[in-house]
Amino acid sequence: MLKKDNIQLRPPEPEDVEFLLNLENNPSLWNISNTHNPFSRFDIEQYVLLFDKDIYSVKQLRLMIDCTEEGKTQTIGTIDIFDFDAHNKRAGIGITIIEKKRKKGYAGTALDILIKYMFTLLNLHQIYCNIGQDNVESFDLFKSRGFTEAGIKKDWNMKNNRWVDEHFFQLITPDIH
Repeated sequence: MLKKDNIQLRPPEPEDVEFLLNLENNPSLWNISNTHNPFSRFDIEQYVLLFDKDIYSVKQLRLMIDCTEEGKTQTIGTIDIFDFDAHNKRAGIGITIIEKKRKKGYAGTALDILIKYMFTLLNLHQIYCNIGQDNVESFDLFKSRGFTEAGIKKDWNMKNNRWVDEHFFQLITPDIH
């Protein structure tokens, strides 16, 4: 089970459609996911119903982040593995937590779970993430988990009619306990 403390990671279920629809159609997050148009309910329903959990064939994996507080479980975000490359033993990672649940340590716990999964069960050598220059929370989160900045992609993305840099961070086979 992908669980630590009060955080659990799990595959999407049909009851997650509304949550994912709201998350994917939030324009304030589109610059992070490089999305340019909204998704329909049908799109999200099909994604969940046809979700292929075999990371080796689809090269990606989305997991829901559930938080249990006072005996009540609530979905608070998603965490994704993308660009999975089994041959070179690397993959990208991205995380989104809903606004009202940020800055409570939940993202760090979810990231801890996924890092352990990626290095121990998927046997990866390295994982990486791309962070926009103005996303200070993500800089702090990934640095706190041992990621180091490996480069800057200059003028990489257009945001609010201006070019912004994207920072590339890596974590290479840490000592997992």
